[in-house]
Amino acid sequence: MKDFEFLLVSSLEKVFPHQRPQPLHASPSLTCLKNDPLSVQLAYTFHKSLTGVPRDKIHVSVTCETIPDILIRTVDYVPSLLPAYEAYDDNYLTTRPGVFPDLLTPIASDTKLMVIPGQWRCLWIDIIPNQKTLPMTHRIKIHITDEANQTLWTKELCLDVIDALLPEQQLIHTEWFHADCLADYYGVEVFSPTHWEIIDHFIATASRHGMNMLLTPIFTPPLDTAIGGERTTVQLIDVYLENDSYRFDFNKLLQWIHLCQKNGIKYLEIAHLFTQWGAKYTPKIMAYKDDQYVQIFGWDVPATSPSYQNFMDSFLPQLLATLKKEGFTQENTYFHISDEPTSEHLDSYQAAKAVVAHHLEGYPIIDALSSYDFYQKGLIPKPIPANDHIQPFLDNAVANLWVYYCCAQNINVCNRFMSMPSARNRILGVLLYVFDIEGFLHWGYNFYSTQYSVKKINPYCVTDAGEAFPSGDPFLVYPGKDYKPQESIRLMVLSEAMRDLRALRLLESLTSRTYVLELVHKDLDMPITFNQYPKSPTYIEKLRNAINRTIEKKLS
Repeated sequence: MKDFEFLLVSSLEKVFPHQRPQPLHASPSLTCLKNDPLSVQLAYTFHKSLTGVPRDKIHVSVTCETIPDILIRTVDYVPSLLPAYEAYDDNYLTTRPGVFPDLLTPIASDTKLMVIPGQWRCLWIDIIPNQKTLPMTHRIKIHITDEANQTLWTKELCLDVIDALLPEQQLIHTEWFHADCLADYYGVEVFSPTHWEIIDHFIATASRHGMNMLLTPIFTPPLDTAIGGERTTVQLIDVYLENDSYRFDFNKLLQWIHLCQKNGIKYLEIAHLFTQWGAKYTPKIMAYKDDQYVQIFGWDVPATSPSYQNFMDSFLPQLLATLKKEGFTQENTYFHISDEPTSEHLDSYQAAKAVVAHHLEGYPIIDALSSYDFYQKGLIPKPIPANDHIQPFLDNAVANLWVYYCCAQNINVCNRFMSMPSARNRILGVLLYVFDIEGFLHWGYNFYSTQYSVKKINPYCVTDAGEAFPSGDPFLVYPGKDYKPQESIRLMVLSEAMRDLRALRLLESLTSRTYVLELVHKDLDMPITFNQYPKSPTYIEKLRNAINRTIEKKLS
């Protein structure tokens, strides 16, 4: 006799095949706002089987008469050879190589799911209210049958939808968009009609989950590229070199901008004007010269060369004029000099910036860095420190501060590796609120290469950039077969964090910042910092429920 077991579990639970997950505590009911999707998981297994009896299949239906928009996806496992670096803290689920729950795959309503004896499997369920959803208790019915259509399990989940809407996101949020990786993976010509279709789908998904700024490759971004190497050319600006003067065609950039506007992207992040880790060289720039497409800048040209100065003097005024015509001005267009410079790069960074600074006066220049010296010396008025190096910037009350994390932020601070609990991902929303952060940056929305872009990879098989970065760092979405991205658990939880931040902002508008900070710190015996925060998913779930209920009370 087979012994089935079914459990509703939180979206903050990661269900591994070998481990019984913690059940969801949803009593008396869950809460959300009208434009605030709620995610839960359904875990299932059976513990006994008779020898020779084939594996069983089950059918799962999730219905709600008053909220018809419900999405069901399987939580699929992906491999990781590098789930964590050798140095790690005690807030990891595991640091051993293996398979991790991450990939979300949509299923048809008539799908029969395999149940593996002795192993847990999981479904991700999104309940999606909208502005017309009535503020009331909605009953979501879960019904599971076997292959003979006999009922195995039923469950009713109560969801209280509160008569309020999350406000528009204030946070500026960018996850670096790698257009070259999309062309490489799908094997399509760069900026062909199919490539534009793919770009459109991937921008739409990014925007839906709170990304409102997009890395814009005016020239191939000089990011994570081996010195002397190159990435697939993705250059939105067509350059024509004629008699030692330059002519520019901005049509591809305009198409890019129109896709951004169509998908709700409010900010453009112009790709870096100099190479990574020191700003010593120029990015790869291609041009049409004498009917040939040739490289005119790259690793062989120093950042401060007169030829590049001449090029920028010709290019930047025309770029800014083109952007301005499309509504992208100093208010919503951001520039980069070089990514992740360190203290040893102060002189080279300053020299590179001098090449372009007079053209960019009044435009925000942002760069990911960890050295306070760059800000202190006035080299960058809007620094983006890593979350494990942000304290000097906080101590000195740097205004309108941004923050980022990547693979190196693996001890104590929040991050989103597959090997980390989802609560460590979602707590970001609370931290962004507590420290009133203006912007968040991460380098990996869809990086499908090995480190330094030496080889292309299949992200379904290689999740750690060739054992370079802990799995979960290089990308948030997988490249689906239909040219559309497949989402991950990490993306969904990050999206929850962004909505937590918006809910906190809404509550502040109804009360005060002091009130909200007191609610955030209620029952805590320590002040929240970037490296000291509640690690339990229960804290986040209780806090969000308290926020929702208080919003309900204040509005009533």
